[in-house]
Amino acid sequence: MKIAVITARGGSKRIPRKNIKEFCGKPILAYSIEAALKSGIFDEVMISTEDDEIAKIAQSYGAAFPFRRSEKTAGDHAMTIDVMLEVVEEYKKIGKEPDTVCCIYPTAPFVTAEKLIQADELMKETNADAVIPVVKFSFPPQRCFIIDGDYMKFKWPENELKRSQDLEPFYHDAGQFYLLKTDIMKEEHTLVPNKTAPFILDEMEVQDIDNMDDWNIAEIKYKAMMEKINA
Repeated sequence: MKIAVITARGGSKRIPRKNIKEFCGKPILAYSIEAALKSGIFDEVMISTEDDEIAKIAQSYGAAFPFRRSEKTAGDHAMTIDVMLEVVEEYKKIGKEPDTVCCIYPTAPFVTAEKLIQADELMKETNADAVIPVVKFSFPPQRCFIIDGDYMKFKWPENELKRSQDLEPFYHDAGQFYLLKTDIMKEEHTLVPNKTAPFILDEMEVQDIDNMDDWNIAEIKYKAMMEKINA
């Protein structure tokens, strides 16, 4: 059994009610739900939340709500891995233990059905235990500065005169989804197990959303992505 889990708690602080705030015409979590359903690779697409309003909106877009998220995993300090492990255990109680899970963040409108399908295929092709979208740092971290008192200096002075193209590319988590084999996730207690294959994304299809400036940039990028897809 393969399930998609939309992790949407109700207690967002920086952008209140962030997970159901309107994004380009509909609640932002709708994009994650619709992408998962359209991909056709999941036996069930569910919402993990402790919030009745979020659950109701998610259900209206086709997500299942088989059980409520616990108070422990709905707090400010709860980790996504703990939410996912809780989901797996709750499914086990009702006789639906999944062998593959996909955690999809509710504020990830750049996730598409096509990307989920490609990630699923990549996992099979590489025999990976997980697939995670990543994006290359736009500026080489090897040439970063640190602040030393009133002044700044290179963290790694030996890289000052090196060309950007001669430095090893560094990547970071795109913050969109994690496709994982359940047994490995439980065994290694992480969303990034040892055998994780990278699903590399373009910078124009990645945007961390922590404040309203981020939100506005994400809408601009999303519209640009859709124009490109529909061109």
